[in-house]
Amino acid sequence: MLIETPTADRSVSARPHTPSRRSHDDAPDTDELFHRLASLEEGPERDAVRDELLRAWLPMAHRIAGKFRDRGEAVEDLRQVAALGLLKAIDRFDPDRGAFESYAVPTVTGEIKRHFRDRMWALRVPRRVQELRNKVRVGRRELSQAPGCPEPSVADIAAHTGLTEEEVATGMAALESFSTLSLDAELSNGDDNHSLADTLGEHDPGFDVIVDREAVKEGLSRLPERERAILYMRFFEDMTQSRIADRLGVSQMHVSRLISRSCARVRDEALGHRPGRSTGGRHGSAA
Repeated sequence: MLIETPTADRSVSARPHTPSRRSHDDAPDTDELFHRLASLEEGPERDAVRDELLRAWLPMAHRIAGKFRDRGEAVEDLRQVAALGLLKAIDRFDPDRGAFESYAVPTVTGEIKRHFRDRMWALRVPRRVQELRNKVRVGRRELSQAPGCPEPSVADIAAHTGLTEEEVATGMAALESFSTLSLDAELSNGDDNHSLADTLGEHDPGFDVIVDREAVKEGLSRLPERERAILYMRFFEDMTQSRIADRLGVSQMHVSRLISRSCARVRDEALGHRPGRSTGGRHGSAA
């Protein structure tokens, strides 16, 4: 929503302000307009009064927006957010419950803070971490204001802000979460130029082998000794079924059945099945 910032309008029918009721020069006395707004039904006349109030109070909204400059957001965008907060304040304000300024300031400020919280973070972090980030940022800036001051340490910031060193470390880590780098961003390391993507690891199939071995270890230990020997010769010594049959003095078909039955049993146990439930049949020692 784009809200045009109007130029000063001499036709604003706000009454001359009373100094005792204003805390800033940009807080006009618009009580009469707000009471008039509250008495009007939806329509062109009410919209005109609403626009008049918006023009009268926009300088205050812009002043609040200016307090948030130099935080990574353009001032014009902040002014748009502040104007939206001002509209919300105008629409919700009850003129019988006090001065508009005391209601509008926290409403506009809250809208801007919500904008930073919901729109500006590249990575979503908990509210508590965002608050730590802000305290650390302010504390570090205050400690670095004096000319020639070294970069404050974690301990310095903790002592200055009243946070623990662990909280300061969390806040400093969150400072890096406000924006992200593209995976194509170039990283320089001496004469070696490479992208951030080059530093990312790849899938290592060796880890899958380790997981599989650990998963079947217990099931293998429960097999009869002869069946364990057959599986070892087949899968670790890479012997053919015919060679295994010759060594054991049995038929190749019998070796094949034993291998299939043993593998089914170990697989079922690794997957959490109870022995005896697989289609491999009853489990017993080889004849």
